[in-house]
Amino acid sequence: MDMQALVLHRYNGPLELTTLSRPVPQTGELLVRIMAAGLNPLDTKIRAGSAAHAKHPLPLVLGIDMAGVIEAVGEGVTQFKTGDEVYGMTGGVAGIQGSLAQFAAVDARLIALKPSNLSMKEAAALPLSFITSYQGIVDRARVQAGQTVLVQGGAGGVGHVSVQLAKALGARVFATVSEADVASMARYGATGIDYQKFSVEQYVNAHTNGEGFDVVADTVGGATLDASFSAVKQFGHVVSALGWGTHALAPLSFREASYSGVFTLAPLLTGKHREHHGEILRAATALVEDGKLVPKLDPGSFDLKSAEAAYQSMTEGAASGKLVIEIS
Repeated sequence: MDMQALVLHRYNGPLELTTLSRPVPQTGELLVRIMAAGLNPLDTKIRAGSAAHAKHPLPLVLGIDMAGVIEAVGEGVTQFKTGDEVYGMTGGVAGIQGSLAQFAAVDARLIALKPSNLSMKEAAALPLSFITSYQGIVDRARVQAGQTVLVQGGAGGVGHVSVQLAKALGARVFATVSEADVASMARYGATGIDYQKFSVEQYVNAHTNGEGFDVVADTVGGATLDASFSAVKQFGHVVSALGWGTHALAPLSFREASYSGVFTLAPLLTGKHREHHGEILRAATALVEDGKLVPKLDPGSFDLKSAEAAYQSMTEGAASGKLVIEIS
């Protein structure tokens, strides 16, 4: 049996709608009929062949995040059944078929049941963002109720999820954003800080009496990670999902603070600890169904035939939320 998929034959080339053989689930896998595929900035780097840490050999099918319906269950899988609605971060790197296709054979350890109160489109927007947020805020920083948490880049894909996760854990949450996004942070129960208007010293003095934040979650990298080292309190914790550069550790060391890096792709690339991604997504489902986590979607409507427009929107920075491709 066949399926339709978007195939990239050369880096930075066109996404070509192609007929491929429908995959067959192997031991430990599920065949998922994909209903929606979430796009992430990382997808554009993989498409360009510029993500050294996320190589994907040609020809390739992009798409890391997906939501869909289980079509068939491979040998050894007992926790899911045909017809279950699921979501996860399941491919699009390391030669693993991505989600810009009608079907995919996915490792059952990577997925969870979709939140019942989200559409497929909404659910497909969450996996990479939530897993990245959870690994930083829960696994690494172990945020506790009453702590102060600063999310750098609070309006972004990972940022707006990190704000909601920290709030759900009972933290007092602050987020650096542009002036236009300050008001949106209040809707999440957080305090927005216009990073263009206030220096690190100014917002640390204004919101922590000069002490610094217990936890700083960086979703931007570069100079923002350096700023995070100056914004954390003594014995505090800085965590970053984009700590790929070279940074001076002196500001962090003088505060006797600690740093953790998050590399969300590791289970996909290495095959190790994949079951933890499923555990994290089950936590996401619980938060969503409890009304504590809501994905922010771009209002645009895209399918496999118009996916190029979605990629262009993301590349140009024109999206106003997570971009999702709906797949019939």
